[in-house]
Amino acid sequence: MTRYLIAGAGVSGRGTANLLTKAGLPFDIVDDDPAKTDTLRSTEISFADYDTVVTSPGWRPDSPLLVAAKDAGCEVIGDVELCYRLDKQGVFGPPRDWLVVTGTNGKTTTTGMLAAIMQEAAHYTGKNAVACGNIGVAVGDALINEERADVLVAELSSFQLHWSEDLTPDAAVLLNLADDHIDWHGSFDAYAQAKAKVFKASTAVAGIDDEHVREYASAHALGFTVNEPKPGQVGIIDGHIVSHIGDTPVRITSLEGIEPPGRAGVLDALAATAIAVTRGVTPEQIDRALHAYTVAGHRGAVVHSDNGIDWIDNSKATNPHAADSALKGTTSKIVWVAGGQLKGADVTDLIKAHGAKFRAVALLGIDGPVIKQAVDAYAPEVPTFLTDSTDPVEAMNQVVDFAAAHAQPGDSVILAPAAASLDMYTGMAQRGNLFADAARATKEKVNE
Repeated sequence: MTRYLIAGAGVSGRGTANLLTKAGLPFDIVDDDPAKTDTLRSTEISFADYDTVVTSPGWRPDSPLLVAAKDAGCEVIGDVELCYRLDKQGVFGPPRDWLVVTGTNGKTTTTGMLAAIMQEAAHYTGKNAVACGNIGVAVGDALINEERADVLVAELSSFQLHWSEDLTPDAAVLLNLADDHIDWHGSFDAYAQAKAKVFKASTAVAGIDDEHVREYASAHALGFTVNEPKPGQVGIIDGHIVSHIGDTPVRITSLEGIEPPGRAGVLDALAATAIAVTRGVTPEQIDRALHAYTVAGHRGAVVHSDNGIDWIDNSKATNPHAADSALKGTTSKIVWVAGGQLKGADVTDLIKAHGAKFRAVALLGIDGPVIKQAVDAYAPEVPTFLTDSTDPVEAMNQVVDFAAAHAQPGDSVILAPAAASLDMYTGMAQRGNLFADAARATKEKVNE
């Protein structure tokens, strides 16, 4: 019987412990903070006692404990890999269908769309679908929940894929690739290689409009594109999503009314459709699901409108690539609210691409000065403001006040930070909520 050591006693580690307990498999837990676990002290590890180390996805490959484990001959895997192995062994009943979504941006929306489509199909197939991974419930919880899920629509990160070796989804899609988590992976190539593991899937789909995805895609991959589809692709003809995965093109649904609006939402819908078509879902089922789907929070919702100015919360745009998609979503002049942790990403191309649309730029966070330097260099005529406040509420109020003072009727004020949030906020949700609160408060200030 395999003996497991769980590295990390946080949310992921405790979830793994619960999974192994349900499976009746032996394990111990180790953590950097011994207070989190009474089962094992990090100073007392004998790797000879274990076959497999299950790491929390955030632990870097160069973490001393993981390096020592590998040197001692232990296999190191992630929690998702463990879930996959246990599922395929039938530990929790008949194996599920695994549909995996990954990419730098758009993962959550695509996963939500695909889960909605598969659940619509469940009315006819009887195969219950659930969104899991980094959306909805953890993969392990989806395996052991009382209500069985027959189809796992899993949003997976580069960390989770890095620690997966056997994971071979029934279908998977790589949406796009851009600089992200370089500090964790060490290089863009290492990051991209982790993402590209999804091409091991029985059916793989690639976002072929993305040059980096084309570089890493496998030869057998199907594609999705905003252009007219060629054989083996899903694309757009006359404002409709069309599948040419079969012998002849098939019209699936109209783009009108799909959320979120704009290019990013269209790409997500194309990706979800491509996977669904390969799973035998009908055009009618895809159409109903996509037009009933509503976008999750902090992904481009208009949170306030007043005096002809739209305030848009895209706090989920945590890297320059996502911010680029958010800024492309409007043709109006933009007051851009940005800043946070860039994680080594370069914003130069982002500023060059959108500088002409900026009415003004308001910045916060630890790497706000880096973004300001780029704006000053490539859009020097644009007024900028950089708050030095590290208080999350005060900083957001200050940048929103600046934005309100510079925005004109017809403009959009867009929170698209191009950076992570944890330097100041508990997460991108808190950042987005505070932006929305501050935006709505601008009307009250005007009326005072």
